[in-house]
Amino acid sequence: MIYVLSGIKGGSGRSTISEHLTVWLAKDGADVLLVDADEQGTVSDFTAWREHTLEGQVGYTLVQLVGANLRKQVETIKPKYDHIVIDTGGRDTTSQRAALIVADVALIPIQPRSHDVWTLAKLTQMLEEIQASRLAPLRVHSFLNRADITSSDNRDTAEALATMAELGFLPHAIKNRKAYPNAGAKGLTVSEMETPDQKAMAEIDALFTHITHGSLISTTAA
Repeated sequence: MIYVLSGIKGGSGRSTISEHLTVWLAKDGADVLLVDADEQGTVSDFTAWREHTLEGQVGYTLVQLVGANLRKQVETIKPKYDHIVIDTGGRDTTSQRAALIVADVALIPIQPRSHDVWTLAKLTQMLEEIQASRLAPLRVHSFLNRADITSSDNRDTAEALATMAELGFLPHAIKNRKAYPNAGAKGLTVSEMETPDQKAMAEIDALFTHITHGSLISTTAA
């Protein structure tokens, strides 16, 4: 299965979700490839810290691929892996569109902030164009990320997303907890810390279990 972390708003936490999803998929011995398609190289930095912290036992393979050729390269290497996770930047780029064409599932983290909500029209337009150019529909799921622990913004944004069938909203919010940056600074996920944040672990597990084993909502081509 090929997953792409998508969106056109910076700072939504795509890289953190990419890192956690990669490690989560690999936890039972699956062979997972993490593709860094973001020129900022955040997941590459995470992997470098992880290699240092875990003394080389990263648990997955990392490659850096950008540009239109990403699609062809991923199609060529996908038979070698059980899963591929592609991290893209926060803009409508050639790399992101190539990733969306080759992927099976698009995951879109949304911060419950007005600036993020305002980008949804442009995001859905991009997804409509992608769906129209694919042979099979891309499965799309959005969810709240970096959400406040308690806030009316969470509810308002969730309600807005739920009305947009093409975004396949999932009611599994990832909260804005210190556990995520604290773990990331060491190249670890929240479940790998010496004293794990149980609430953060539960959020991640609920979201990824729904995505990988739950009833997935397929979008229809425009």
